[in-house]
Amino acid sequence: QLQLVESGGGLVQPGGSLRLSCAASELTDDYYVIAWFRQAPGKDREGIGCISRAHTTNYGDSVNGRFTVSRDNANKTVYLQMSSLKPEDTAVYYCAAVRWFGLSCTLVVDYDYWGQGTQVTVSS
Repeated sequence: QLQLVESGGGLVQPGGSLRLSCAASELTDDYYVIAWFRQAPGKDREGIGCISRAHTTNYGDSVNGRFTVSRDNANKTVYLQMSSLKPEDTAVYYCAAVRWFGLSCTLVVDYDYWGQGTQVTVSS
């Protein structure tokens, strides 16, 4: 059973940066796509970005180039680097995984494994 653990959330001022980590400790091989999602109170969950085993990335429309997903296969960790943060980025951020043999990734697939989430609050 793949387990995902997010970390790095917290309080940041508008315009600031934050890096989230997603540790996949039980990952036995690289044939997984890892993605980041977020959910703000009262809003639907939205996809931020995903990364394949080949390090190909794909992003949702909401982040407009401000966020970057990266992956360290050796350390079984995926990162979400967030910059130019805005109050509307406040949400619980989740990483998710799905077994995937392709070289690309998509956010519009059913992800089977989810972390517990980490809170990001952007406020002055």
